[in-house]
Amino acid sequence: AVVSRQSTGLMEFKVHGQGRTLYGDGFALWYTADKQLMSGPVFGAKNGFKGLGIFFDTYSNHNGEHSHGHPYISAVVHNGTQNYDHDTDGTHNELAGCQSSFRGQKYDTFISIKYINNVLTVHTDVRGKSKWTKCFEVKNVVLPVGYHLGLSASTGDLADNHDVKMLKLYEVDLVEGQTFNVEEALKIVPSAEGEPDRPHVHPKKSGGTSVLWTIFYIFITLVIILSAIGIGIIVWQKKQEDRRRKRFF
Repeated sequence: AVVSRQSTGLMEFKVHGQGRTLYGDGFALWYTADKQLMSGPVFGAKNGFKGLGIFFDTYSNHNGEHSHGHPYISAVVHNGTQNYDHDTDGTHNELAGCQSSFRGQKYDTFISIKYINNVLTVHTDVRGKSKWTKCFEVKNVVLPVGYHLGLSASTGDLADNHDVKMLKLYEVDLVEGQTFNVEEALKIVPSAEGEPDRPHVHPKKSGGTSVLWTIFYIFITLVIILSAIGIGIIVWQKKQEDRRRKRFF
C-alpha cells in the first residue's frame, strides 16, 4: 500500500507487436482500493473501480465523437460508483489526456506521473531524445493514501505485447508548514474537479425519421436501377428489330 501523501512515479514500458494497422487494445496503470485486480472490461480490469487509472489506449473504439488519434494516454478518477465506457474510449469519463506515439518504437519509452499538492501531472519520453514532453496536468485531484498499485492489459479480439520493464515510486517530502494526518488521509474518497480536454459529447441516436428516410432512399434507388435496366432492354430489343428489318430490304 502507498502511504505517501505526495509522490512521483517513473515507468519504462514497451508496447509492440506484428500488427501494423490492427492491434490493441492497451494497458493501464492503477492506484486503487483493491489489493488484487479482478479481470474485467477496462483494459483487463473490472469496472466500477475506486481510485486512479492511467490508460494507455492503442485502439480507437469510437473515434467519431472525439477528435484525437491513437495511441492515447488518459487519466480517470472514480469513487467506485461510476463505470468506464470502453466502447467510447472513455470520452465521458476522462479528466485529461494526450495523443502519444508510444507504440512500436525501437527505443525505450517512459512516463512520469507526479501527484503533488492535489495536482496530477503526466510527462512522456517516447521519442528517444531523453526529453520530457508534458502530456497533461489536472488540478484538484484528491486521492487517499493506503491504496495499491497495479497493472493490467487487454487485447480484445486483436493482439499486442505490453511490457513493463520498470516501475518506481518515490515519496515527495512535504514543504515546511504542511501537515499530514494519516488517519484522515485513509478516509478520503477519490474525487477530481479537472475539466477534460475534449468535450463530453453523447453519441447521437438514430430517430424514426432517419430510418424512414433511409428506407425511402433505398426504394428510390431501386426504382432508378430497375428503370435503367428496363430502358436498356427496350433499346436492345429495338436495335435487334431494326437489324432484322434491314435484312429484308
